[in-house]
Amino acid sequence: CLRAMGHKDDMDSTDSTALSLKHISSLIFVISAQYPLISYVAYNRNDMEKVTACLSVVFTNMLTVIKISTFLANRKDFWEMIHRFRKMHEQSASHIPRYREGLDYVAEANKLASFLGRAYCVSCGLTGLYFMLGPIVKIGVCRWHGTTCDVTVVVVAYASAVDGLFISFAINLRAHFQTLQGQIENWEFPSSEPDTQIRLKSIVEYHVLLLSLSRKLRSIYTPTVMGQFVITSLQVGVIIYQLVTNMDSVMDLLLYASFFGSIMLQLFIYCYGGEIDTAVRLSNWHLASPKTRTSLSLIILQSQKEVLIRAGFFVASLANFVGICRTALSL
Repeated sequence: CLRAMGHKDDMDSTDSTALSLKHISSLIFVISAQYPLISYVAYNRNDMEKVTACLSVVFTNMLTVIKISTFLANRKDFWEMIHRFRKMHEQSASHIPRYREGLDYVAEANKLASFLGRAYCVSCGLTGLYFMLGPIVKIGVCRWHGTTCDVTVVVVAYASAVDGLFISFAINLRAHFQTLQGQIENWEFPSSEPDTQIRLKSIVEYHVLLLSLSRKLRSIYTPTVMGQFVITSLQVGVIIYQLVTNMDSVMDLLLYASFFGSIMLQLFIYCYGGEIDTAVRLSNWHLASPKTRTSLSLIILQSQKEVLIRAGFFVASLANFVGICRTALSL
């Protein structure tokens, strides 16, 4: 999706540090689509059904603007994290069997992330296609319907890319923390001092790296999570109004039901991925030497701090997602 939007994953190229017109044009393109939509809302301000129908698309475009802006502003960090996780995935083949024979957390995590990313992309694509079919059929050959298609493609591509990367980063981080946990749990004490120091250094560096990636993930995605929470809350209101007022139309009911499912899936991705368990539990650490126990205590102290993705008063967690679903059903 990012390559379709003109991005390259070559970190050495000047293209990765400077934004070109083709990158900014997508942002300008989506922003420009807001004017006719907002004008339509203002013109039909006395017709609540038309206003809410249009606002659902307005809010989706607003959220896409936030995601595009976030990606462009942190493009280098995104690519660095992608390359880092790729490298860690390659290294896991040699690291995991040594400490957790027969159990490859990272490989399983990548399968899950790949499945969820593709499923989400298909969901966004089908919803976008469904929204395009109506205008295309009604308008026929018109100078504006091409622009409608282009905006929808940009919205779907960036939503699939930014949201898909988030769930992939979060699932991979969780798998690496599980790998670290497995390494520590299977550490047999006592062992020779040189071997202990080498292995301890490797584990501490691994833990520090994972905490650093967790904080970077939280840093670059905080604006998106905030926008996702606020705008999804608004979208729930207008879409439920459309569902209630279009109970007699099967096609409209299916359209808004699928749209409602799509935006709730977006929110679920961030709530599911926002809970990253950094806790490290030790098993037979008491058998280690006093020097090793002191070093292991550093890992214990660092693991006490939760890595939660916060956006103001909102915390990306499954508990909050369930709360939003309950509110939506109540409405």
